[in-house]
Amino acid sequence: MLGRGEGGCPPSPAASVRTPSSREFLMSRAITFSEYGAPEVLRLSDVTPPEPGPGQVRIRVRAASVNPFDMKFRSGLMAGSVPARFPVVLGLDAAGVVDAAGAGAEAAVGDEVLGVAVGGSYSEYALLDRPVAKPGALSWEAAASLVTVGQTAFRVLEELGVRPGQTLLVHGAAGSVGTVAAQLAVARGSTVVGTAGERDLERVTALGVTAVRYGDGWPERVNAAAPQGVDLVFDTSGAGVLAESVALTGDSARVVTIADMSAAQHGVRFSAGSAGGADRTGDSLPELVLLAAEGKLSVPVWRTYPLAEAARAHADLEAHRNRGKAVLLP
Repeated sequence: MLGRGEGGCPPSPAASVRTPSSREFLMSRAITFSEYGAPEVLRLSDVTPPEPGPGQVRIRVRAASVNPFDMKFRSGLMAGSVPARFPVVLGLDAAGVVDAAGAGAEAAVGDEVLGVAVGGSYSEYALLDRPVAKPGALSWEAAASLVTVGQTAFRVLEELGVRPGQTLLVHGAAGSVGTVAAQLAVARGSTVVGTAGERDLERVTALGVTAVRYGDGWPERVNAAAPQGVDLVFDTSGAGVLAESVALTGDSARVVTIADMSAAQHGVRFSAGSAGGADRTGDSLPELVLLAAEGKLSVPVWRTYPLAEAARAHADLEAHRNRGKAVLLP
């Protein structure tokens, strides 16, 4: 049982917007959409709070992070592989306080937890299958931001088999997943080289990473920064860097991308995990939370938005205005 008060898969919409039963009288607010499209399709709606099933908890959401998958799902880009069943409550990640628990749940009412939401997280209430205790040292915003990006970074480092003494190149090291991957690899004793924009080089360097400016000539700059050679490459950017990355390592099996859909053309693995890009098993999340609570791992939170402004958060991220995670505060 979690300590009390210690302070991807697509949404399942069918149970999220429905008529209250005789014992369900409380209504709450959630961000829903009923057609694919631009951020403007997102609406603040009245919904019935979901009831936790066996092993589940319902939380009063304190923070929900916005992920690239959310925008792809909303726009219809995922319709071929992950079709929506409208209306949909959007969102994967949430942190909050347990207010109801199903039989056999690993948390109790009053516990502060985080995890992957079942049926959407852009809401005042959300369900978690595998809640993880939120330490008091971790803010609500940081807790919600850590879930998908942390598990994605952890998963890909495992797929690459990153070991101490190896040199890892992270493309997009200033982004949320890239930042976490770089920190985890450094903690594992790897030498990390990270590509980033000019304005982010100092921030990437502060992670213990050798920062290299991306853009024309980046392979030469990486070679100069890592004369010992590059063993492995993790591409989080999708910026058309796969051919050169394979050339740097000499083996396409040493390169993994989570962002470039042309991966197969280069013999490179595209790592999507389960639907939504998150490691749905949750096995890595307790370790990630512990590292974050100890100050050994951080996810940059760029801006918070009221729940009602979810459309603005999507628009800002699609315009690449952010320098870190966007978080909704119900």
